[in-house]
Amino acid sequence: MEFREITWDNFIECIELQVTEEQKRFISSNQHALAEAYIASKEGQVIITFAIYKNEKMIGFISMYYDDGNGNFAYSSYGVFKIMIDERYQGKGYGKEAMLKAIEFSKASPFGEARVVELTYNPENLVAKNLYSSLGFVEPGNTHPSGEVYAEFVL
Repeated sequence: MEFREITWDNFIECIELQVTEEQKRFISSNQHALAEAYIASKEGQVIITFAIYKNEKMIGFISMYYDDGNGNFAYSSYGVFKIMIDERYQGKGYGKEAMLKAIEFSKASPFGEARVVELTYNPENLVAKNLYSSLGFVEPGNTHPSGEVYAEFVL
């Protein structure tokens, strides 16, 4: 599995990736996520977006960020805004493999060291909940204002 930058060469393919109809209530489109990433980066946030490839085929998308905790390591994090695997490639373990790759990426500290990898998910999304808990993400009890559950993986 490989994370590759979004470029003009793969942009259209990336925004055409889709989740199943059932999953659409849990996740925004890749086009929406890329627009949010653009705006957040203009505001000075460190935003990281990748197309996810397996065997030279684009199978998914991930949007991440880095927060140095205003120089305080105790509050530093990499985060996953969004991760998706196209419906054609689901059920093959690629979501888990991609999350492991995101954790490896975070451990490599390409933008700076961090204490945790953090994310949120809809509490009705049991597939996501089970995936994240199987990888060692824990729920410290925080809930995002949107109602999503906060989870973190200590690096």
